[in-house]
Amino acid sequence: MPTDLNGYWKMMSSDNFEEYMKALDVNVAIRKIANLLKPDKEIVHDGDHIIIKTLSTFKNYNMDFHVGKEFEEDLSGVDDRKCMTTITWEGDKLVCVQKGEIEGRGWTHWVDGDELHLELRAAGTVSHQVFKKS
Repeated sequence: MPTDLNGYWKMMSSDNFEEYMKALDVNVAIRKIANLLKPDKEIVHDGDHIIIKTLSTFKNYNMDFHVGKEFEEDLSGVDDRKCMTTITWEGDKLVCVQKGEIEGRGWTHWVDGDELHLELRAAGTVSHQVFKKS
């Protein structure tokens, strides 16, 4: 049985996020703003259907998907690219692979106690964020 990701999660820490954004070729102005933010995550997890909302005072991003089904993801406002995205369970971790211009792009979510972890990957760069359930 996959981990239950349901809930509202508040960011506690973010490591190496600016380097991750550089790997995505995000412009310097957006990087500076994004690096100051502490976005929350609201996750609705119902079987294979998951909605992840990333919420901040600057910009919100909604990801609505079914586990195991590839879809075209529009990353306008993030790095203004589109990619083919597939999200699967690997044990108790939710793993995303984003195929497009940036090699090795994707992320992994997992829960440890009352913390939600997010590892972001792009072009060999890794960022790690931790959220606490509220």
